[in-house]
Amino acid sequence: MKVLIVGGGGREHAIAWKVAQSKKVDKLYCAPGNAGIAGVAECVDIGVMDFDKLTAFAREKDIDLTIIGPDDPLAAGAVDAFEAVGLRVFGPRKNAAILEASKAFSKDLMKKYHIPTAAYETFDSPEKALEYVETADMPIVLKADGLALGKGVLICSTREEAREGVRTLMLDKQFGSAGDRIVVEEFMTGREVSVLSFVDGKTIKVMTSAQDHKRAKDGDQGLNTGGMGTFSPSPFYTPEVAAFCKEQIFQPTVDAMRKEGREFKGIIFFGLMLTEKGPKVLEYNARFGDPETQVVLPRMKNDLVEVFEACIDGTLDQVDLDFEDNAAVCVVLASDGYPEHYEKGLPITGLEEFEHREGYYVFHAGSRFDSQGRIVTNGGRVLGVTALGEDLKKARANAYEATKWVHFDNKYMRHDIGKAIDEA
Repeated sequence: MKVLIVGGGGREHAIAWKVAQSKKVDKLYCAPGNAGIAGVAECVDIGVMDFDKLTAFAREKDIDLTIIGPDDPLAAGAVDAFEAVGLRVFGPRKNAAILEASKAFSKDLMKKYHIPTAAYETFDSPEKALEYVETADMPIVLKADGLALGKGVLICSTREEAREGVRTLMLDKQFGSAGDRIVVEEFMTGREVSVLSFVDGKTIKVMTSAQDHKRAKDGDQGLNTGGMGTFSPSPFYTPEVAAFCKEQIFQPTVDAMRKEGREFKGIIFFGLMLTEKGPKVLEYNARFGDPETQVVLPRMKNDLVEVFEACIDGTLDQVDLDFEDNAAVCVVLASDGYPEHYEKGLPITGLEEFEHREGYYVFHAGSRFDSQGRIVTNGGRVLGVTALGEDLKKARANAYEATKWVHFDNKYMRHDIGKAIDEA
């Protein structure tokens, strides 16, 4: 079969790498792709939001399955656009992707269906929001309602920070229209865990757990980013926690969406906080996480295309997910200055070191070919270096060793990805 992947980041490279291994796939395309994805797929210069060109290409090439990677096209109705012209596509429709696209919607859903989450209030008016933070307990969390590349969350320790946060989101419009409405919620403490799942509208099958590191600098300092690294599995996601989440969070979320007339088919990413009062939902994403995908898929034994098709066809109950009994760690190599100002177009060397080493992977997040055919940097997050190991400590050591193989000017990374492993 012919498969098209929409996207061009590290998540899509990991998906493309895994899809290319499927015995069902004869030809793989990616739009727009990147220099790393070009090693496993034919890249097509079409943007992720250009639905007319994407659907026309899929029809012209007789694409059998399209996989939508990023959140923006899902929220804007990419799946609906493909289905409207009779094309088979993996991902939630627009009315289900709202689970991620609107923080206010997801919080209201959890309240209505008694799914554990932080207490919250929603505001459309900056004046009302400013009035509220004058009496709220600190610290407090401010969230832009809409999509903000994973960065529209502000943790405010003081009242002055909360006032400034409201101004940043609602008046200065740092994240554009995503901040027209904000959610203000109680600050929860505990371990964070990410759990990815496949959903076919009724059945949910949970993948292995992971944990992301969002802050730019060591010790969880610095600005929020799209993710500086991750590890899988989380030692804090115990069988007891998993059983609670399955009964109180995972299946209830799928059932709630169906009851609301928003049947969800695709990936639900559960961002969880393991609080003293039990696991609670921090956030939902309506697609594979980035860089969680880069540690989850290398551990997955299943044919990914078969699982995608089961989600589309409503036969996920017949699939048994199977993961290796090992661990994976991903360290993101970024351009110094990310997530604010950074240089692009810097040559990358050492990538060939990964070609014949089993258990080591380099997933491209921001790369391209220059006019001389060299692979150069093309984003803030440039590469995700993933390594497997028999356990988390070994995987972490392997990943950091592998980061030494790759070089580009202004290379920057955190040195404490997975350090929580040592405390487990």
